[in-house]
Amino acid sequence: MNNFKIALVRPDYHSHLITPPLSLGYLSSYLKSKGFDCEIIDGLNLGFGPEKIIKRCKGASLVGVNCLSAYFPETIALSRKLKDKGFKVVVGGPHASALPELTLDETRADYVVCGEGEITLFELADALSNRKPVSGIPGIMAQSSRQLKKRPLINDLDALPFPDWQQMDPGKYKKAPHGGLIKSFPVAPITSTRGCPFECSFCASPRLWDKAIRFRSPENVVDEIEYLVKEFKVREIHFEDDNLTLKKSHIEGICNLILERKIKVSWATPNGVRADTLDLQLLRLMKKSGCYFIAFGIESGNQAILDGINKKTKLETIEKAVAMARRAGIVTQGFFIFGLPGETAATVKQTIAFAKKLPLDKAQFLLLDVMPGSELWDRLAKQRAAGWALRSYQETTWVPEGISRQELNAAPAYAFRSFFFRPRQMMFLLKYFKPGQLPFILRRLQDFGVLPFSKKREGVS
Repeated sequence: MNNFKIALVRPDYHSHLITPPLSLGYLSSYLKSKGFDCEIIDGLNLGFGPEKIIKRCKGASLVGVNCLSAYFPETIALSRKLKDKGFKVVVGGPHASALPELTLDETRADYVVCGEGEITLFELADALSNRKPVSGIPGIMAQSSRQLKKRPLINDLDALPFPDWQQMDPGKYKKAPHGGLIKSFPVAPITSTRGCPFECSFCASPRLWDKAIRFRSPENVVDEIEYLVKEFKVREIHFEDDNLTLKKSHIEGICNLILERKIKVSWATPNGVRADTLDLQLLRLMKKSGCYFIAFGIESGNQAILDGINKKTKLETIEKAVAMARRAGIVTQGFFIFGLPGETAATVKQTIAFAKKLPLDKAQFLLLDVMPGSELWDRLAKQRAAGWALRSYQETTWVPEGISRQELNAAPAYAFRSFFFRPRQMMFLLKYFKPGQLPFILRRLQDFGVLPFSKKREGVS
């Protein structure tokens, strides 16, 4: 075992979702396969602030900090304190990949990893542990040199070891899963693909993944599911793919293997699937293999808005897919975003009406977060707020011309109440409610202004 110890950290931040950090899990298992000693410190699940995290990092030769735009301020604070204590720091994740120079400047980290991190972080650790030059390693931007050589994507995903589940035991995670109310605990997230070939303007995926998608083999995916069920008593799997159902043979293979191996597990797609990839035969196979819940990335009930964000789907297609899922006996949820280009007070009402017209069991109504790396980030550069201190998808970073800030801010809470305060939706919530989830559910309701006593944070209009 290499005596060069690496700590992999996720900062604590305000969130009503607390799930195992797959990215850190993959990094840890890959580094361990190369002989390095690795520890995952999930500040979010542990409730650890910077001081407790730094104490746990004692003896680490390198500290890797994961960074999403949603917790960039927390990453900055943690990284700077680590540097003050003399640690060597590397920051990675989608935010760092989209804005590497800004990330280096603000965090004062030694390095930023851009793109997929497994091979890049290993090569960095290998160079540092052997006192070799870091310059020239693809995917690394350093304080000493702002040059960046792009690293090719990993083609064979099956060659990667499973995430380090020993350090991310699903049974030790708080009951705050993606999707909120779910069927069974413990629950574990997995990904069977990486990337997305589509070009939605509000999403950073096209730039981060080069508009490409790669697939693990169904055998490899189901091997991981079987491992989680046997070793950690996992009862529910959450596929966090951007495009689980894009290739029919891929999802069919997964479903058939679950059935062939007689794996007793419920599963869901809380990250969403595209409506135009589904048919009734496939949905029935998914249901038979344990799928009980599907989320759809619908975004808007106005076709012109969907066309404007390059969604490449029709409202009629969405209606048909949700109806088919319900016919197959699968719980459905729709994701909707207020504040996309073209939004007006009228289109907000149109979206709410569309959501209520669909046979959805759940709905999530969010405010647009203009994400670094997205086409909208570049297009709205002179209009948007940087918004690092704003809560992602809960507070306004940009207001379209056709709606006032006040109307936009009020839209999610009004939509939540209008959608859920109906008999069928209330019965659904009661059916899946578990007392242990109450603190996280109340936080979610307050964040989105649904509760009567909810109010915006001071200083945020």
